[in-house]
Amino acid sequence: MARIPFAFAASVGLASTLCLPHSSMAADIDADAALALVRSNGCFLCHSVDKNKIGPSFMQTAAKRKGQADAEDAIYRHLTTGPTIRIEGNEEQHRIVKPRDEAAIRNLARWILSR
Repeated sequence: MARIPFAFAASVGLASTLCLPHSSMAADIDADAALALVRSNGCFLCHSVDKNKIGPSFMQTAAKRKGQADAEDAIYRHLTTGPTIRIEGNEEQHRIVKPRDEAAIRNLARWILSR
């Protein structure tokens, strides 16, 4: 049996955690495009896929919205309207995701919900 280097195995595991949707929405989501949007907008500065940072993890957001008919619309609004959020006791405006491409942002919302 061939041995797989730990670093490679770990990166494959991380890639599957970050990129592969865990729901029936899988065919409707472009994970690479969602991750590119997350990275280009600096979302990982405040959010993580599975751990709370300054903001909630994407998994926590997905769990909070699970079963809600308007979940995608709610996340889309959050990403496009810059609502007021609380960070370490201070109120700030959430960044608006750019570019303002509805299809790309809806794909990101579905990706978040699939965590």
